[in-house]
Amino acid sequence: MYEAARKIWKVVAENVAPPLSIPELDIQKKILPFFQVGDCYYFIFNATRGEFDYVHPGIADILGYKAEECTVAKIMSYIHPEDIGRFLDFEQQAVAFFEWLPIDKILKYKVRYDLRVRKADGQYLRMLHQTTPLQHGEDGAILRTFGVHIDITHLKSSGPPVLSFVGMDGEPSYLNIDIKKGFSPSHEVLTRREKQVLELLLLGMPSRKIAEELNISRQTVDKHRKNMLQKTGIRSSAEMVVKALKEGWV
Repeated sequence: MYEAARKIWKVVAENVAPPLSIPELDIQKKILPFFQVGDCYYFIFNATRGEFDYVHPGIADILGYKAEECTVAKIMSYIHPEDIGRFLDFEQQAVAFFEWLPIDKILKYKVRYDLRVRKADGQYLRMLHQTTPLQHGEDGAILRTFGVHIDITHLKSSGPPVLSFVGMDGEPSYLNIDIKKGFSPSHEVLTRREKQVLELLLLGMPSRKIAEELNISRQTVDKHRKNMLQKTGIRSSAEMVVKALKEGWV
């Protein structure tokens, strides 16, 4: 399976990636908050080598494997056999999506899909896989990506994996992609500000903290939360967070 994936990645990895230095603090403050919604570990993937440049030690707490021993081939070997075909399809579709995007939009998208991954003790967890490009060449070829794996077993215990391309900085999203069809923007149920509020709810922030983060009043935050519930027909914020994860809203 690893060799099949390498053939897919080589489509976008024709350049040699220049050195990349991202301080740990920068990752924590600038990148990770866009993804983190639970127990997770993160990594930097070098698309020109088909290998990790870095794996966070937190992988040991979640999956039971030592970071220094984790290669891409090993992690892929832990994917549930029933999800392997979808994984390869999703990666092929991700390559096609970023080739289709204008170069100036490449850094404004993240890829989301879920897979079952085997722990060291033999049990499977449902992991939410999210990646976004860190570097690309002048031709748009992706050189490195930043990725996060989050345990969402308690939120999605069954059902097939789904693929979404989530736009950031106001870009449209492409949700629950049909890999046999082209890319059509999904109807955006929530406004940009509502999405910002939802993203912070996913991080477990209360209305007071969200208000401080977005520099708005708590009353405004509560109004956004009420509007989101009315638009989606969902009864509680907790239920909305679960649906947002399953549907790839943010």
